[in-house]
Amino acid sequence: MASCLLIAGEKSGEEHALSFFPELIKFCPEVTFYGVGGDELKDQGMELLYHLKDFSSMGFSEVVHKIPFYFKALKNLENEVVKRGTKTAILVDFQDFNLRLAERLSKRGVKVLYYVAPQAWAWKAGRAQKLSEVTHTLFTILPFEKQWFSERGVKQIKSIPHPLMLTYKDKLSSIPEKPFGCWNEKLKILLLPGSRRFEVYNLLPEFIKAVRILRETTPVEVHLVKVGHIDPEFYRLYQEDVDIWYESQDLTKAMEECHLSLAASGTVTLSTGLFELPTIVCYKASLLNEFIFYNLIKYQGPISLTNIIHEKMVFPELTQDQVEPARIASIIRTWTLNEKLYNDLKSTLRDTKHLLSGEKFSVPEYMARIINE
Repeated sequence: MASCLLIAGEKSGEEHALSFFPELIKFCPEVTFYGVGGDELKDQGMELLYHLKDFSSMGFSEVVHKIPFYFKALKNLENEVVKRGTKTAILVDFQDFNLRLAERLSKRGVKVLYYVAPQAWAWKAGRAQKLSEVTHTLFTILPFEKQWFSERGVKQIKSIPHPLMLTYKDKLSSIPEKPFGCWNEKLKILLLPGSRRFEVYNLLPEFIKAVRILRETTPVEVHLVKVGHIDPEFYRLYQEDVDIWYESQDLTKAMEECHLSLAASGTVTLSTGLFELPTIVCYKASLLNEFIFYNLIKYQGPISLTNIIHEKMVFPELTQDQVEPARIASIIRTWTLNEKLYNDLKSTLRDTKHLLSGEKFSVPEYMARIINE
């Protein structure tokens, strides 16, 4: 039986994979899929050699501690590909690991379908050359990426609708209207402190402090999306501050219910952009990560996807020491008191989905054709 390797080493990667995987397996009924993923991919029939919770890390210092694990996993996955005679691999995001794996697999004659191009334009432009050497097809999801990678030698590129456009395709045409002042009785704030342990432990306490400041003058209802692999005892520390709890699969409902959001930098900030939910984007890492970010990374642009796509600061971005409860509360108060500012922001957010349309073709059908060749 034919097989295909699939690597989704983070929760956001699994969400990307779920945008095509249910249809892909219908086109490939005789193919077994195996690799790295989470519970949702497993439920869809994928064989997990590693669970994504074992792969996930946040920031440079966490990655350093897991280097031995990653290299062992690279070797194990390569051996499994050889053992099974696998001819095709789908690598989803997770660039540091997947680029190394792509290099190993291409030497084995495996066709690598790299889904969600790494943000080489922000971090390491030289990776474009490597992608041109080791990938069969590169899938890009941001408006400017196809031209950028093409100019740097990548030949087979497919510009696709952002995976979130597919995930939310039944919802984006009926986003609830939230006109200025709709929060007069109660301001509903959604807390999205991240999916990684490091993010949640750093950001949730700051978010809660900001809410407490707001509650001194404003009726506030706090909604929070939690993730399954975070210790429930940590969430319980804030059970008196949070009014409504959601599981991660209920993110859409949470975004539809709330007026504003506080979110960790990541894919979720594009979700809030698509749902026209004004969001303050926050990033807070260790001192080592901060040093590396500000001294070794040349990229100076925005960090949140909604801002990157619009090529301007639509959402406020607070990093490191800027993640101050008083500052967060001040921004929220400004949004709720300045009608023009709020309406301009909502107007800009309505354009988000139009910037992510991509080419008109079926990703699952295209992948199936390569796998079945």
